[in-house]
Amino acid sequence: MMRRFTARMTFGTSTMLALLTFAALPGCKHSTPAHSALKATAQGTVLVETSGGHQVGVTGTALKDPLVVQVNDDHGTAVPGALVEFHGSAGVSFDPAAALTDGSGQATTSVTLGAIAARYDLSAVTPGKAAPVSLEIVETALGYQERVGSILADKYCSRCHDSESSPERVSNYDNLEVKPHPFTEGSTLNKMSDADLTSIILHGGPALNRSALMPPYGNTLSAADVKALIAYVRAVADPPYQPAGTVYARK
Repeated sequence: MMRRFTARMTFGTSTMLALLTFAALPGCKHSTPAHSALKATAQGTVLVETSGGHQVGVTGTALKDPLVVQVNDDHGTAVPGALVEFHGSAGVSFDPAAALTDGSGQATTSVTLGAIAARYDLSAVTPGKAAPVSLEIVETALGYQERVGSILADKYCSRCHDSESSPERVSNYDNLEVKPHPFTEGSTLNKMSDADLTSIILHGGPALNRSALMPPYGNTLSAADVKALIAYVRAVADPPYQPAGTVYARK
């Protein structure tokens, strides 16, 4: 399904050191040099994402799936031969950084995330007929703690909290009378404090007057495990989680 995205740079959950380090990085996106070797044969007026946006990966590594965007004309028809350039926040790289759309009007690139745990703003740009057309995409890079939390979530939580089944895991979501919140549901989970999340993880749903279908994991997870799991929940929240009292540097 094709989707439009408008997003802004927001830091993922990480240590204060990581926040300060990231704040010190250049705030603007890297500009990709003009790719004169690529000769466009057509121009479109609309740029849409086909797939690859809103992925969660590990710092300094390539995302699992490529980013695919499509150039269309005013009538929604795909435009082959249009130039698309990819840009990203500090530390992000693309392979290739520019491409001509194929017969289906699509351009594909592999995205490697930066070395800091954060949400990264990416953009795809096509010259357009009258003015450049851009599309913003957000990807998330997990640091060590968030990555540990991701592994724990896959092992203990995703079977119920993720409604999508996979070859490795069959979801139990549809069988539950009370539906668990997906970990990406920031509109709900962002309102819960770390202490509340800790209580419900350790003692189950009744600890916060929630569903008893949420079991306690106090005898399964260590204190470090719980912190890692919460860090992961904060990192993938949509809309992004912003800790109370945190001040971000401005340009």
